Amino acid sequence: MKVWPGQPYPLGAVYDGSGTNFSLFSEVAEKVELCLFDEDNEESRIDLPEVTGYCWHAYLPEIEPRQRYGFRVHGPWDPAKGYRCNPAKLLLDPYAKAVEGSIQWDEAVFPYQFNQGPETMSDTDSASFMPRCVVHQPYFDWSGDRRLQLPWHETVIYETHVKGLTINHPEVPPEHQGTYSGLAHPAVVEYLRQLGISAIELMPIHTFIHDKHLVDKGLHNYWGYNSIGYFAPHMDYASDTRPGAAVAEFKQMVKALHQAGIEVILDVVYNHTAEGNHLGPMLSFKGIDNAYYYRLTEDPRYYMDYTGTGNSLNMRHPHVLQLIMDSLRYWIQEMHVDGFRFDLASTLARELHDVDRLSAFFDIIQQDPVISQVKLIAEPWDVGEGGYQVGNFPPVWTEWNGKYRDCVRDFWRGEDQSLSEFAYRLTGSSDLYENTSRLPFASINFVTAHDGFTLHDLVSYNEKHNQANGENNQDGEDHNRSWNCGLEGPTEDSDVLHLRGHQKRNFLATLLLSQGVPMLLGGDEIGRTQQGNNNAYCQDNEISWYDWENIDQDLLEFCQELIRYRSNHPVFRRRRWFHGRPIHGGEVKDIAWFTLDGDQMDEEDWGKGYAKSVGVFLNGQTIPNPYPRGEPVSDDDFYLVFNAHHESLTFTLPGEHWGKSWIKELDTDSGWVDTEESLKAGAQITVEARSLVVMRKVS
Repeated sequence: MKVWPGQPYPLGAVYDGSGTNFSLFSEVAEKVELCLFDEDNEESRIDLPEVTGYCWHAYLPEIEPRQRYGFRVHGPWDPAKGYRCNPAKLLLDPYAKAVEGSIQWDEAVFPYQFNQGPETMSDTDSASFMPRCVVHQPYFDWSGDRRLQLPWHETVIYETHVKGLTINHPEVPPEHQGTYSGLAHPAVVEYLRQLGISAIELMPIHTFIHDKHLVDKGLHNYWGYNSIGYFAPHMDYASDTRPGAAVAEFKQMVKALHQAGIEVILDVVYNHTAEGNHLGPMLSFKGIDNAYYYRLTEDPRYYMDYTGTGNSLNMRHPHVLQLIMDSLRYWIQEMHVDGFRFDLASTLARELHDVDRLSAFFDIIQQDPVISQVKLIAEPWDVGEGGYQVGNFPPVWTEWNGKYRDCVRDFWRGEDQSLSEFAYRLTGSSDLYENTSRLPFASINFVTAHDGFTLHDLVSYNEKHNQANGENNQDGEDHNRSWNCGLEGPTEDSDVLHLRGHQKRNFLATLLLSQGVPMLLGGDEIGRTQQGNNNAYCQDNEISWYDWENIDQDLLEFCQELIRYRSNHPVFRRRRWFHGRPIHGGEVKDIAWFTLDGDQMDEEDWGKGYAKSVGVFLNGQTIPNPYPRGEPVSDDDFYLVFNAHHESLTFTLPGEHWGKSWIKELDTDSGWVDTEESLKAGAQITVEARSLVVMRKVS
């Protein structure tokens, strides 16, 4: 086979139409072998002949797409110094664009001998138990497709799972269920379009590994937060099983969603890899250059772990940062995705030990002309000390607002908290984001997410029920801020069922009418349940999958109308903060807060921890930002009444200064209201227990 010198960049395996260039970075390597596998799985090895800046490279003119390959790295084995090179172990290319097969959990994939301990090198060959990298076909007809670049203030995010969403969908052909092509099926795309969401946030689709301890129990890593390949779409989600075909299938999915006006956001896991700690397997980075890729403790045998998974990638080293930036740019430029949600993003910002807002990772993101222009969402915490960083990310970032989730849950279940806390969350959390020159859309608002109860379970369970995970119900969060409405779990009690439906509408209405960017957990709109499991990461079954045969049609229609309502009324999705004072020479404030007696709230009212009711006036005539072509934005005025008390309350509407007459349009106790009957200023209205009422000014 012909072997030419090739080029050190780009890294990975790159087919150019005539042959393939291979390049692998390793500072510690003494020799690197490229391992090629034929159709019979026979391996041939080629020494990479050139080293440029620690990049080992060669060009093979006879290698075409679908060629299976891997690497073996020769170098020092000295765990006491952090060195773990072991040429007996086949290694995945960190830059592989496609991966075929899955890991077989044999002792051979571990770099040490089980009976001798983790510092004794194993010479058992792992190739028979390892997946293969695949040279992929880079060409694809995008037909003019491009990123949609929808503005943040018009965004409604739908967090979902490729397999869970489509595996049981009755209109998706069986061969496409649970796959990228299933998500691109016209019936699924039309469902999402009718729902009204503007962006779909996919749980991890980077190539990931099913943990050994789960496989041993007959379970799988359903969520996918166990990445081992940051460029390759997970093959198990592809209906086309040919080597490398997942790449084109993923692109076709993105193209179909874009045609429907829906952006694609990826949940990405750059904080750790699937190789675990010093007792974990050797799959890629650990054998390529362990001390470079991972953060090690003062004793280099062990790993820093800010993620609870055994290791943390080392963001202080330039080639690790380059890997992540190259990965992000690849998914933007080649796969046309519109943004990213960064799992445990605080880990990425740790310099020595503390989370640093000025870390190299943030600096590089900020200056990158490609990455800085897409949607960037941080999960602003990790499991390390000082890792909870809600509100502390740089201006280009938005954040999952965990304080919003906690506050709204507590409000509607009747827990004592100050109304000022609720007011901040409802209006975009200016206390968290305004001081860093960010705007309301910096807050990604959510009540439920993949991690925790679904919305149905939030109002149906006081306690977690995770027995199916095989950990004696010890895993998962214990403090869920949930309320079962009087009975735990499934029931036929009509009063309890009515209250649960009522609470679901409260949560959805609050979420969609708050300033900021709403994120809806996929399936909440149809009443999806996980049977009380609040940590279904390993439940690749009916516990996690959508049950399309038993959807809550009334709830779905309510949610669809809510999203349309938000879209039709820009006062609920402002691009700037409220000021609480008259704007543009007007006489009426842009926002005002009232007691149930119709009086404006004073400082004493704001501090009452037991207060459960408030009225909010929103001025649609004082929206400061124009439309893209400069036309002024105006809307109706609204009056929102929140009653989280366990009994009905009588509210007095504000005086004529705020509006002469009002029409009720939404009452979460009963749903949407179709009436022409108006209420005069100063009129009294009864708001049922645990209800939200929305009124629109007509004069």
